Amino acid sequence: MTNLKLDVHTASGEVNGSVDLPAEVFDVEVSKALLHQVVVAQLAAARQGTHKTKTRGEVRGGGRKPWRQKGTGRARQGSIRAPHWTGGGVVHGRIPRDYSQRTPKKMKAAALRGALSDRARHDRIHVVEELVSGQTPSTKAARGLLGKLTDRRNVLVVLPREDVASRKSARNLPGVHILPQDQLNTYDVLKADDVVFAVQALTDFIARTTGSEEEK
Repeated sequence: MTNLKLDVHTASGEVNGSVDLPAEVFDVEVSKALLHQVVVAQLAAARQGTHKTKTRGEVRGGGRKPWRQKGTGRARQGSIRAPHWTGGGVVHGRIPRDYSQRTPKKMKAAALRGALSDRARHDRIHVVEELVSGQTPSTKAARGLLGKLTDRRNVLVVLPREDVASRKSARNLPGVHILPQDQLNTYDVLKADDVVFAVQALTDFIARTTGSEEEK
């Protein structure tokens, strides 16, 4: 494993220095099975699980036998809310449930490192000082900078929480998803074609990630 070095771009797209990406975060072995397990767990946790169908005992009506048991020539029936009747109850229908899966923190962290390593190896990670200069939001400026960095459709932009101007500038751009660095996750990294870090967000993320590893 070797540390990677990336150029840091200004809001105008010019190169102004570089930043090192630690190998223990951006150059690790990628486990597809681990990525799959973590992504499936994350998507499952996002499900509300509030779906509900009614059984024959919960559907309104049907308390009276529709016709007598014998003598009509028709098939015997006990309720108009039986599952084979129109408007009847549902057999083996969905009930509210919790879809969340238990995923250890170490697995989530390892999967995120693997996803970032994959993007780094394919030159799909970029670093900028900021999306726009100053404190005035500008969607035009943000679109121009991102267009200089990549021509791919789906871009994940990772910003510091306090960078309100950059967030407002990019939030309406099609194909652009914005996250604070402390919410960076495997699914959003894999879903994006490119990942654009603000240099401060990258510094904070590396410090948080490598710091938690050292504590272990």
